[in-house]
Amino acid sequence: MIQSANILDRAHAMKLAGETFVLATVVRTVSVTAAKAGAKAIIRPDGSVVEGWIGGGCARGAVLKAAMHALEDGQSRLVSVQPEDLLEEIGVSAGEEQDGVQFARNMCPSKGTMDIFVEPVFPLPELYVLGSSPVAIALVELAPNFGFRAVACAPADELDQFDRSSDLIDGYELPEQGKSHRYIIVSTQGRGDLAALRAALAADSDHVAFVGSRAKAQSLKEKLGSESIGDNELARLKAPAGLDIGAITPEEIALSILAEIVEIRRRGLRSGNIDKQTA
Repeated sequence: MIQSANILDRAHAMKLAGETFVLATVVRTVSVTAAKAGAKAIIRPDGSVVEGWIGGGCARGAVLKAAMHALEDGQSRLVSVQPEDLLEEIGVSAGEEQDGVQFARNMCPSKGTMDIFVEPVFPLPELYVLGSSPVAIALVELAPNFGFRAVACAPADELDQFDRSSDLIDGYELPEQGKSHRYIIVSTQGRGDLAALRAALAADSDHVAFVGSRAKAQSLKEKLGSESIGDNELARLKAPAGLDIGAITPEEIALSILAEIVEIRRRGLRSGNIDKQTA
Protein backbone atom coordinates (compact mmCIF):
# COMPACT_ATOMS: atom_id res chain seq x y z
CA MET A 1 0.00 0.00 0.00
CA ILE A 2 1.37 3.41 -0.99
CA GLN A 3 -0.24 5.04 2.03
CA SER A 4 1.45 2.59 4.43
CA ALA A 5 4.82 3.11 2.73
CA ASN A 6 4.47 6.88 3.13
CA ILE A 7 3.55 6.49 6.79
CA LEU A 8 6.51 4.22 7.46
CA ASP A 9 8.81 6.78 5.80
CA ARG A 10 7.31 9.48 8.03
CA ALA A 11 7.72 7.27 11.12
CA HIS A 12 11.36 6.61 10.22
CA ALA A 13 12.01 10.33 9.79
CA MET A 14 10.35 11.13 13.13
CA LYS A 15 12.43 8.48 14.90
CA LEU A 16 15.64 9.87 13.41
CA ALA A 17 14.56 13.35 14.52
CA GLY A 18 14.25 12.09 18.09
CA GLU A 19 10.45 12.32 18.33
CA THR A 20 8.29 10.12 20.54
CA PHE A 21 5.13 8.69 18.97
CA VAL A 22 2.88 5.65 18.60
CA LEU A 23 2.45 3.63 15.43
CA ALA A 24 -1.00 2.01 15.30
CA THR A 25 -1.67 -0.72 12.73
CA VAL A 26 -4.94 -2.46 11.92
CA VAL A 27 -4.05 -6.17 11.83
CA ARG A 28 -7.50 -7.74 11.42
CA THR A 29 -11.05 -6.75 10.57
CA VAL A 30 -14.26 -8.78 10.68
CA SER A 31 -17.50 -7.77 8.99
CA VAL A 32 -17.93 -4.15 7.84
CA THR A 33 -15.34 -1.66 9.13
CA ALA A 34 -14.21 1.69 7.83
CA ALA A 35 -10.51 0.81 7.97
CA LYS A 36 -9.02 -2.37 6.56
CA ALA A 37 -6.14 -4.57 7.63
CA GLY A 38 -2.83 -2.84 7.01
CA ALA A 39 -4.11 0.68 7.68
CA LYS A 40 -1.74 2.67 9.86
CA ALA A 41 -1.64 5.91 11.81
CA ILE A 42 1.02 7.89 13.66
CA ILE A 43 -0.12 9.32 17.00
CA ARG A 44 1.80 11.95 18.97
CA PRO A 45 1.87 12.10 22.80
CA ASP A 46 -0.75 14.89 22.72
CA GLY A 47 -3.19 12.50 21.04
CA SER A 48 -3.04 14.10 17.61
CA VAL A 49 -2.94 11.86 14.56
CA VAL A 50 -0.21 13.33 12.37
CA GLU A 51 -0.60 10.95 9.46
CA GLY A 52 -2.71 7.96 8.45
CA TRP A 53 -6.16 6.73 9.37
CA ILE A 54 -7.41 3.70 11.28
CA GLY A 55 -11.14 4.34 11.19
CA GLY A 56 -13.62 6.78 12.59
CA GLY A 57 -14.98 7.34 16.06
CA CYS A 58 -15.83 3.67 16.52
CA ALA A 59 -12.18 2.78 17.09
CA ARG A 60 -10.46 6.12 17.54
CA GLY A 61 -11.19 6.60 21.25
CA ALA A 62 -10.02 3.12 22.20
CA VAL A 63 -6.86 3.40 20.10
CA LEU A 64 -5.95 6.82 21.49
CA LYS A 65 -6.45 5.57 25.04
CA ALA A 66 -4.25 2.54 24.34
CA ALA A 67 -1.65 4.80 22.72
CA MET A 68 -1.39 6.97 25.81
CA HIS A 69 -1.01 3.91 28.04
CA ALA A 70 1.68 2.53 25.70
CA LEU A 71 3.67 5.75 26.03
CA GLU A 72 3.33 5.60 29.81
CA ASP A 73 4.63 2.07 30.29
CA GLY A 74 6.63 1.57 27.09
CA GLN A 75 4.76 -1.62 26.19
CA SER A 76 3.09 -2.51 22.90
CA ARG A 77 -0.44 -3.87 23.06
CA LEU A 78 -3.16 -5.42 20.92
CA VAL A 79 -6.57 -3.75 21.11
CA SER A 80 -9.70 -5.53 19.89
CA VAL A 81 -12.71 -3.27 19.22
CA GLN A 82 -15.86 -5.42 19.08
CA PRO A 83 -19.63 -4.93 19.33
CA GLU A 84 -21.06 -5.54 22.76
CA ASP A 85 -22.83 -8.79 21.86
CA LEU A 86 -19.58 -10.35 20.69
CA LEU A 87 -17.81 -9.25 23.86
CA GLU A 88 -20.55 -10.98 25.85
CA GLU A 89 -20.15 -14.15 23.78
CA ILE A 90 -16.48 -14.47 24.68
CA GLY A 91 -17.13 -13.45 28.27
CA VAL A 92 -15.21 -10.19 28.50
CA SER A 93 -16.12 -6.60 29.25
CA ALA A 94 -14.93 -3.42 27.59
CA GLY A 95 -11.67 -2.32 29.20
CA GLU A 96 -10.75 -5.87 30.23
CA GLU A 97 -7.55 -7.63 29.16
CA GLN A 98 -7.36 -11.33 28.38
CA ASP A 99 -4.47 -13.34 26.94
CA GLY A 100 -2.61 -10.16 26.06
CA VAL A 101 -5.57 -8.58 24.24
CA GLN A 102 -7.30 -5.42 25.50
CA PHE A 103 -10.98 -5.26 24.60
CA ALA A 104 -13.03 -2.20 23.74
CA ARG A 105 -16.66 -1.71 22.72
CA ASN A 106 -17.67 -0.79 19.16
CA MET A 107 -20.81 1.32 19.42
CA CYS A 108 -21.10 2.02 15.67
CA PRO A 109 -23.99 0.63 13.57
CA SER A 110 -21.56 -1.39 11.43
CA LYS A 111 -21.02 -3.78 14.34
CA GLY A 112 -17.65 -4.77 12.89
CA THR A 113 -14.55 -5.93 14.70
CA MET A 114 -11.10 -4.34 14.42
CA ASP A 115 -7.86 -5.54 15.99
CA ILE A 116 -5.21 -2.82 16.23
CA PHE A 117 -1.57 -3.25 17.22
CA VAL A 118 -0.35 -0.22 19.17
CA GLU A 119 3.43 0.25 19.29
CA PRO A 120 5.23 3.06 21.17
CA VAL A 121 8.37 4.41 19.49
CA PHE A 122 10.97 6.28 21.50
CA PRO A 123 14.13 8.12 20.40
CA LEU A 124 17.32 6.12 20.13
CA PRO A 125 19.48 6.24 23.26
CA GLU A 126 22.51 8.46 22.68
CA LEU A 127 26.16 7.59 23.18
CA TYR A 128 28.52 10.58 23.21
CA VAL A 129 32.16 9.58 22.79
CA LEU A 130 34.69 12.26 23.71
CA GLY A 131 38.11 11.80 22.17
CA SER A 132 39.61 10.18 19.06
CA SER A 133 41.54 7.28 20.58
CA PRO A 134 41.34 3.83 18.96
CA VAL A 135 38.76 2.86 21.61
CA ALA A 136 36.69 5.96 20.79
CA ILE A 137 36.74 5.12 17.09
CA ALA A 138 35.73 1.51 17.79
CA LEU A 139 32.90 2.68 20.05
CA VAL A 140 31.43 5.01 17.43
CA GLU A 141 31.56 2.23 14.83
CA LEU A 142 30.10 -0.46 17.10
CA ALA A 143 27.39 1.41 19.01
CA PRO A 144 24.79 1.69 16.18
CA ASN A 145 24.73 -2.12 15.97
CA PHE A 146 23.30 -2.09 19.50
CA GLY A 147 20.63 0.50 18.80
CA PHE A 148 22.49 3.64 19.92
CA ARG A 149 22.91 6.95 18.17
CA ALA A 150 26.65 7.48 18.43
CA VAL A 151 28.12 10.99 18.43
CA ALA A 152 31.87 11.54 18.14
CA CYS A 153 33.21 14.64 19.92
CA ALA A 154 36.78 15.75 19.32
CA PRO A 155 38.87 18.73 18.19
CA ALA A 156 38.42 19.56 14.50
CA ASP A 157 41.83 18.23 13.49
CA GLU A 158 40.96 14.80 14.96
CA LEU A 159 37.47 14.35 13.48
CA ASP A 160 38.80 13.02 10.17
CA GLN A 161 39.64 9.78 11.98
CA PHE A 162 35.92 9.01 12.19
CA ASP A 163 33.67 7.86 9.38
CA ARG A 164 32.12 10.96 7.82
CA SER A 165 28.69 9.34 8.02
CA SER A 166 28.95 9.54 11.82
CA ASP A 167 27.43 12.37 13.85
CA LEU A 168 30.32 14.67 14.71
CA ILE A 169 30.84 17.55 17.16
CA ASP A 170 33.83 19.86 16.89
CA GLY A 171 35.24 19.97 20.41
CA TYR A 172 33.62 18.86 23.64
CA GLU A 173 30.70 21.26 23.94
CA LEU A 174 27.76 18.91 24.49
CA PRO A 175 24.07 19.82 24.31
CA GLU A 176 22.77 20.53 27.80
CA GLN A 177 20.13 17.83 27.44
CA GLY A 178 19.64 14.97 25.03
CA LYS A 179 16.51 13.91 23.20
CA SER A 180 16.77 10.50 24.80
CA HIS A 181 18.71 8.77 27.53
CA ARG A 182 22.33 9.74 27.18
CA TYR A 183 25.57 7.94 28.01
CA ILE A 184 28.97 9.64 27.87
CA ILE A 185 32.36 8.01 27.48
CA VAL A 186 35.63 9.94 27.71
CA SER A 187 38.38 8.22 25.72
CA THR A 188 40.90 10.99 25.07
CA GLN A 189 44.04 8.97 25.84
CA GLY A 190 45.98 11.89 27.28
CA ARG A 191 44.87 14.49 24.73
CA GLY A 192 42.52 16.95 26.39
CA ASP A 193 41.54 14.71 29.29
CA LEU A 194 40.58 17.53 31.65
CA ALA A 195 38.62 19.52 29.04
CA ALA A 196 36.67 16.44 28.03
CA LEU A 197 35.95 15.44 31.62
CA ARG A 198 34.74 18.94 32.49
CA ALA A 199 32.28 18.80 29.60
CA ALA A 200 31.17 15.26 30.40
CA LEU A 201 30.49 15.97 34.06
CA ALA A 202 28.64 19.19 33.27
CA ALA A 203 26.23 17.46 30.90
CA ASP A 204 23.02 15.70 31.88
CA SER A 205 23.52 11.94 31.41
CA ASP A 206 22.58 8.53 32.74
CA HIS A 207 26.18 7.32 32.85
CA VAL A 208 29.61 8.89 32.43
CA ALA A 209 32.80 6.86 32.32
CA PHE A 210 36.50 7.31 31.63
CA VAL A 211 38.66 4.96 29.56
CA GLY A 212 41.79 4.71 31.67
CA SER A 213 43.15 3.30 34.89
CA ARG A 214 41.70 4.01 38.33
CA ALA A 215 44.96 5.72 39.29
CA LYS A 216 44.85 8.07 36.32
CA ALA A 217 41.16 8.79 36.86
CA GLN A 218 41.82 9.57 40.54
CA SER A 219 44.61 11.98 39.59
CA LEU A 220 42.33 13.76 37.12
CA LYS A 221 39.54 13.90 39.70
CA GLU A 222 41.88 15.60 42.17
CA LYS A 223 42.76 18.23 39.57
CA LEU A 224 39.11 18.80 38.77
CA GLY A 225 38.30 18.99 42.47
CA SER A 226 40.81 21.79 42.85
CA GLU A 227 38.77 23.67 40.22
CA SER A 228 35.74 23.58 42.54
CA ILE A 229 33.96 20.77 40.74
CA GLY A 230 31.84 19.25 43.48
CA ASP A 231 32.28 15.83 45.04
CA ASN A 232 28.83 14.73 43.87
CA GLU A 233 29.73 15.47 40.26
CA LEU A 234 33.09 13.73 40.55
CA ALA A 235 31.43 10.69 42.13
CA ARG A 236 29.41 10.23 38.94
CA LEU A 237 32.55 9.34 36.99
CA LYS A 238 33.02 5.60 36.55
CA ALA A 239 36.60 4.44 35.90
CA PRO A 240 37.74 2.35 34.28
CA ALA A 241 34.87 2.27 31.79
CA GLY A 242 33.33 -1.06 30.88
CA LEU A 243 32.80 -4.49 32.37
CA ASP A 244 35.81 -6.58 33.32
CA ILE A 245 35.88 -9.14 30.51
CA GLY A 246 39.65 -9.23 30.17
CA ALA A 247 39.52 -6.93 27.13
CA ILE A 248 42.82 -6.01 25.49
CA THR A 249 42.25 -4.68 21.97
CA PRO A 250 40.40 -1.40 21.30
CA GLU A 251 37.50 -3.36 19.84
CA GLU A 252 37.28 -5.61 22.90
CA ILE A 253 37.40 -2.61 25.23
CA ALA A 254 34.66 -0.92 23.20
CA LEU A 255 32.57 -4.09 23.49
CA SER A 256 33.05 -4.16 27.28
CA ILE A 257 31.93 -0.52 27.51
CA LEU A 258 28.83 -1.14 25.42
CA ALA A 259 28.03 -4.25 27.47
CA GLU A 260 28.09 -2.12 30.62
CA ILE A 261 25.87 0.56 29.06
CA VAL A 262 23.39 -2.04 27.80
CA GLU A 263 23.23 -3.56 31.28
CA ILE A 264 22.54 -0.13 32.82
CA ARG A 265 19.92 0.69 30.21
CA ARG A 266 18.10 -2.63 30.42
CA ARG A 267 18.13 -2.47 34.21
CA GLY A 268 16.25 0.83 33.89
CA LEU A 269 13.74 -0.71 31.51
CA ARG A 270 13.11 -3.64 33.86
CA SER A 271 12.52 -1.27 36.77
CA GLY A 272 9.95 0.71 34.76
CA ASN A 273 12.17 3.72 34.06
CA ILE A 274 11.19 3.88 30.39
CA ASP A 275 10.84 7.62 29.94
CA LYS A 276 12.55 8.51 26.64
CA GLN A 277 14.00 5.04 26.31
CA THR A 278 13.78 2.74 23.32
CA ALA A 279 12.27 -0.63 24.06
